[in-house]
Amino acid sequence: MTNIATFGFLLLWTLFLCFAFTARSAQRGPFGMRISCGARQDVQTKPTTTLWYKDFGYTGGIPTNASTTSYIAPPLKTLRYFPLSEGPSNCYNINRVPKGHYSIRIFFGLVANARVTNEPLFDISIQGTQIYSLRSDWTTHDDQAFTEAQVFLMDGSVSICFHGTGHGDPAILSIEILQVDDKAYYFGPEWSQEIILRTVKRLSCGFGQSKYGVDYGADPRGGDRYWQHIKSFGDNSDSPRSVETRIKQASHPPNFYPETLYRSALVSTSSQPDLTYTLDVDPNKNYSIWLHFAEIDNSVTAVGQRVFDIMINGNVVFQDVDIVKLSGDRYTALVLNKTVTVNGRTLSIALSPKKGSSAIINAIEILEVITAESKTLSDEVMALQVLKKALGLPPRFGWNGDPCVPQQHPWTGADCRLDKRSSKWVIDGLGLDNQGLKGFFPNDIARLHNLQILNLSGNSIRGAIPYTLGTVTSLQVLDLSYNFFNGSIPESLGQLTSLQRLNLNGNFLSGRVPATLGGRLLHGASFNFTDNAGLCGIPGLPTCGPHLSTGAKVGIGLGASFTFLILITGSVCWWKRRQNILRVQQIAARAAPYAKARTQFSRDMQMARQNNNNYGNAHTAAENGPILLSR
Repeated sequence: MTNIATFGFLLLWTLFLCFAFTARSAQRGPFGMRISCGARQDVQTKPTTTLWYKDFGYTGGIPTNASTTSYIAPPLKTLRYFPLSEGPSNCYNINRVPKGHYSIRIFFGLVANARVTNEPLFDISIQGTQIYSLRSDWTTHDDQAFTEAQVFLMDGSVSICFHGTGHGDPAILSIEILQVDDKAYYFGPEWSQEIILRTVKRLSCGFGQSKYGVDYGADPRGGDRYWQHIKSFGDNSDSPRSVETRIKQASHPPNFYPETLYRSALVSTSSQPDLTYTLDVDPNKNYSIWLHFAEIDNSVTAVGQRVFDIMINGNVVFQDVDIVKLSGDRYTALVLNKTVTVNGRTLSIALSPKKGSSAIINAIEILEVITAESKTLSDEVMALQVLKKALGLPPRFGWNGDPCVPQQHPWTGADCRLDKRSSKWVIDGLGLDNQGLKGFFPNDIARLHNLQILNLSGNSIRGAIPYTLGTVTSLQVLDLSYNFFNGSIPESLGQLTSLQRLNLNGNFLSGRVPATLGGRLLHGASFNFTDNAGLCGIPGLPTCGPHLSTGAKVGIGLGASFTFLILITGSVCWWKRRQNILRVQQIAARAAPYAKARTQFSRDMQMARQNNNNYGNAHTAAENGPILLSR
């Protein structure tokens, strides 16, 4: 019973923790991040006290003061701009973004008190896909002060890049990354995580004023959309309507439209029963069109009293639209969506009454459908980043973002092709000749498995030619001439069976040219090894002396090192013994005078004792007389 009670307690505790975590997650709401570009500290803006994070560690460029371009822009005082010296492309790289579906909005700016007042024109890309190009006179149109797109971010980060076009320095006021529902703006089977939806126009019709979602009190899961107010589609073509009645079925997932949006509308007139909105757009693109309705006109009280067709560029896309019937009641939101291809430069939306004398509409959204670009193989991107650092590429190269996309702005010196097997971009050519590059040639070059042409000639690159270069078997042209390469030519280069041209002239290479390369000369390949004083072994170069294999050279080197070590050890031992001998001699020399004195004293003492003995013996002989000897 005790075990059962313990298990039950643990189960209840686990369920409690899960519920608490779920409640806490729900309370936190969707992920949101707003960056005040160029700001050195966090900023809160009135009247909504919106929090904008400081701009630190995301990119390069120069922070400075900003001037206001539009009343709809956030009231921020700084921006960040990217002069041409920073390179043609610069990116904000933001990490720790949870996987999900996001609305990303970028406001542009103008540098305050700038000498040149011309507005900058540049391109914007998100995750390697170009989404927008600024148009001339954008500073005079409020809704062109920003661009906005819905994007899936699935790798925990986002890269937002700005590409110069030669018309001023890109200047960015703010960046917003706001999470929306994963199914937001689902428009049919063609919709997927590879689809980007860029906001072209978002209109609130009738009475009111332009507002953001936060001003409407909208659900934050809607992405804080900006709704531009339009009071009429044309002179005497319509009239506004508005109510204070509550609208049903408005703020529902996945799009979470604000209820207030449906309390105002435009209604066509009897003199012009067709209600028509026209917009200039980019040709040969797909557009997803979202039309919003709620029957708020007091003159319509039942099904069948207002019925109309909806046409886009003259084609009927919705027939016999009865708002009350389709929504289920009056004062009830209805959203209709249609995705169309526009070949010309005009998008026309027309509502033509069939029953009743007029048509009605509350809001319009027009989104450009963009297919996300395939990215470059990540392994090759990392290899180029290592190469950039090793060679010390100057900022003017602008190696930021993805090397191959957007296709309109590849990296300087990089040639790309789309690999059909992986559906990824790969690097098949690098042309960085005569660019003043220094540093060394890294082993990571071997990660560019699809490289066919590599030209680094006319630079100041030092060190050895990496052995791993021989593993890039697709190489056809390799030009490393007129650098400061030294050492021997790697034998691995003989594995480059597709190599047709090899230029190593004008370096400091030495040793024998690998036989596998020398033999290729007989098959029409063009190799140049001249102006390397130490090279030998093929026609046109000096004859080599006795040639040793690499193993023999290593053996000789080890033997020489061992012999040198023995000589050093013997020398040290001899030196220490010699020092000991000298030390003994020095001690003996210092003690010699004292030893001589002691020796003389000993001799004197012995002589004295001997004299005393002789005196005693003589006295006895005198007393006793001579000794008689007998035979």
